[in-house]
Amino acid sequence: MQADIGALLETLGLTPRGEPWRLSGGDMAAVYRLETEQGEVVLKRDDPQRLAGEADGLRALRAQATRLVVPEVLGVKDGWLAMEALDAGGRRDEVALGEGLRELHAHVEGGHGWPRDNACGRTPQPNAPLDDGRAFQRERRLLPLALRCRERGLLDDTRHRRIERAAYDLETWLADAPASLVHGDLWSGNVLYTPRGPAIIDPAIYRHYPEVDLAMLTLFGSPGEAFFEAYWNGPRPGDWPRREALFQLYPLLNHLLLFGRSYLSGVEGALARVERG
Repeated sequence: MQADIGALLETLGLTPRGEPWRLSGGDMAAVYRLETEQGEVVLKRDDPQRLAGEADGLRALRAQATRLVVPEVLGVKDGWLAMEALDAGGRRDEVALGEGLRELHAHVEGGHGWPRDNACGRTPQPNAPLDDGRAFQRERRLLPLALRCRERGLLDDTRHRRIERAAYDLETWLADAPASLVHGDLWSGNVLYTPRGPAIIDPAIYRHYPEVDLAMLTLFGSPGEAFFEAYWNGPRPGDWPRREALFQLYPLLNHLLLFGRSYLSGVEGALARVERG
């Protein structure tokens, strides 16, 4: 066993049983599972600042005490995050996921943003709060990421200018709204169905429009109609398709930045949907 893992376990008062084994996935970080005398834990190896941001997000989500399961943070030390291990063998209960996410988004407080910056994947995510949600989406999400993509040669001048226009046009159609607590990176791979109920992992937390999480859930596949009926608890807002496209634009730009031009068509599709209204 690596000496730094041993030191972490000793600090946490955990006694290992055997060696850790690496979990599949984990494109952004090395993730291991380990059996200990006190139960199974997950160990994640990554940049210390990213891990600190993830731990902060997990603690904030757990503090809301919704019906969603969130792994308990056991400790962070020397580039390792230790957390409670979850089993993914539960029933796929999309109604419980929708109801739990609605409960989470009901926690509204303060401005749009978060007291600390964190990361979405490997991309630094600036969260300095702003009072207006349109300004936050423009100044903290779309414009910085579009500029980074342009500087990398991943966006041409024309498409970059279109994103800028869309960002500055938000006040003409998107109403400001109270800032909900959002997971921030809620694609389907960050949802687990455990015996205790739906669980959410790997957050990039902040406060913003709740549709941030819904748009991410529909970006690579989509939950079924039962999820949306449970979440909306009534008819969907009439402008949901345009909001969905808007809040998919940021993660698509992030994927373009991280993984390259294969995501350019997705960026173009979302941008065109925002422009059409």
